Amino acid sequence: MSNQILNIAVDADKAGKRIDKFLAEQLPSVTRSRLKKIIDDKRVTIAGKVVKANHLVKAGEEIRIHFPEPPKQTLEPEDIPLDIVYEDRHLLVVNKPAGMIVHPAYGNYSGTLVNALLAHCERLSSVSGDVRPGLVHRLDKDTTGLLVVAKDNVTHVGLARQLSKRKMERQYCAIVWGNLKSDKGTVEAPLARHHKERTRMAIHQEGKRAVTHYTVLERFVLTSFIQLQLETGRTHQIRVHMNSIGHPVFGDSTYGGKGKQVSGLNHDRTIFFVRLFKEFKRQMLHARTLAFEHPITNQWVSFDSDIPGDIQALLGELEKTPV
Repeated sequence: MSNQILNIAVDADKAGKRIDKFLAEQLPSVTRSRLKKIIDDKRVTIAGKVVKANHLVKAGEEIRIHFPEPPKQTLEPEDIPLDIVYEDRHLLVVNKPAGMIVHPAYGNYSGTLVNALLAHCERLSSVSGDVRPGLVHRLDKDTTGLLVVAKDNVTHVGLARQLSKRKMERQYCAIVWGNLKSDKGTVEAPLARHHKERTRMAIHQEGKRAVTHYTVLERFVLTSFIQLQLETGRTHQIRVHMNSIGHPVFGDSTYGGKGKQVSGLNHDRTIFFVRLFKEFKRQMLHARTLAFEHPITNQWVSFDSDIPGDIQALLGELEKTPV
């Protein structure tokens, strides 16, 4: 099968859904606008016949998606070192450093993880489009840790379906402000784009379901070190959820984890944390564990990433918090 053609079978529990909504669920890494264009361009067929966005899928139907060939003028491959945790013919797992943007966007067309992947891999899946080749999920620029990249479309869809069905395990660790009341808890609150600031996310009752589980690993005077398990994977989910319960991620200036946290502190604590903000400039969030069923071999695979040096160093500093 061509790397540009993909077949997806309809399970019985999905019957009756509009095909555009069905495909959006099956391909969470593909933007709605890209899916709409693929359907409008008559690139989605069933039994050889073109279908429209309002087609209601039936159990057992096999949907064929003809992805457009990537444009000849593509992103520039760049010889940027990659920390590769695992690689085979179908996928690779990379450990992303802080400060690296995952894919090119306005104002950032080079130095991204995608630029590095293009230099390293002979091919990447085309499911997510020509500016996001291979990307099944993403991490924010200043979040470190593990993400999986697909080299072909079949692998990509297999991974994406695990994401949509919440079968992929993703565990994070973070330093957050304050001491959580319970050692374990869950935040369940739907997320959507902020109504004014489109680069931010916000809790909104009409947003997409989002669930984050947390466990406290260590407590300090004014902060906590926690482990987080994602049940869903929305943009900025951990950062928004922790801020919503009054425990923003340390250093997260977008969602309340930086400057305003020193308001009301005594002189010694203010000086202490202002110094830490200068030394530790990013949000202290790390994607520590990633596990999934390999779409081709069907084997369960699990990967772990060491806690980054800056988080370890900050944990050492927090032990010295003035009382």
